[in-house]
Amino acid sequence: MSYLLKFLKQYHYIVLFVVLQVLSLVLLARFNNYQASVFLSSANEVSGKIHSWTSEVTGYFGLKEANKNISQTNARLSAENIRLKSIIESLTQDSLALQACEQATGDSLHLILTKVVNNSVIHANNFITINKGRADGIKEEMGVISGTGVVGIVYLAGDHYSIVLPILNSKSSISCKISRTDYFGSLHWDGISSQYAYIEDLPRHAEFSLGDSIITSGHSTVFPEGLHIGTIDDMTDSRDGQSFTLKVKLAADFARLRDLIIIDNSRKKAQRIVEDSLKNSLEK
Repeated sequence: MSYLLKFLKQYHYIVLFVVLQVLSLVLLARFNNYQASVFLSSANEVSGKIHSWTSEVTGYFGLKEANKNISQTNARLSAENIRLKSIIESLTQDSLALQACEQATGDSLHLILTKVVNNSVIHANNFITINKGRADGIKEEMGVISGTGVVGIVYLAGDHYSIVLPILNSKSSISCKISRTDYFGSLHWDGISSQYAYIEDLPRHAEFSLGDSIITSGHSTVFPEGLHIGTIDDMTDSRDGQSFTLKVKLAADFARLRDLIIIDNSRKKAQRIVEDSLKNSLEK
């Protein structure tokens, strides 16, 4: 209190001047319509600016939560899309054959939502760590996708965490095809840009156009057919000139991965059982 009194005593002329100025402005606005309207208009403009700045600041700090919600929504929509494709595929198959297949596998397509806890994109052999493992039903060789496209394959599953081998790894090989014409090949990464991968040795007679969609072929037991991988961005001749190399712009943004979907494509076990049985019989 003593400090306040000392301050008022030292600067009482300035304080009195400010008080009188404010009082005069209030009286001017109170008893003059024009000045009152100008005052209210200015006050509204200042108030609007303050609210606008406040909204921008709170909106900026809310972007993280908004992006998280959008990412989760994309993941859920992708999961639902896969489920619907599986249902349509089931309805178009012979019911007796489908029933036999389900009995042989004991289960069908199962999807597990998970989150990225560690990721890299700058190495020749990148890996992704996710926050679910065997306790959540995850096993090696399960497919991994994001809300926008294919990401990779589960490489190692622990009890509560798993390691994913992404497309951005020199050991990765994803069976894929051109959606419009069904010509297929294997997708590989050249270790340079996290935005692009390549399909090599595509036959010269293969039909394609820049911008065509690249999807999973369904030829492996990891991914069902039709999952989006990317689009054809460029084309070059192979070294021997006998085939094409396609440059594919990847749909998944590997530098911003957050929510992922693990695909338990157990229905494909029936295909693997038949193929292994045929292979064994031919080797005998």
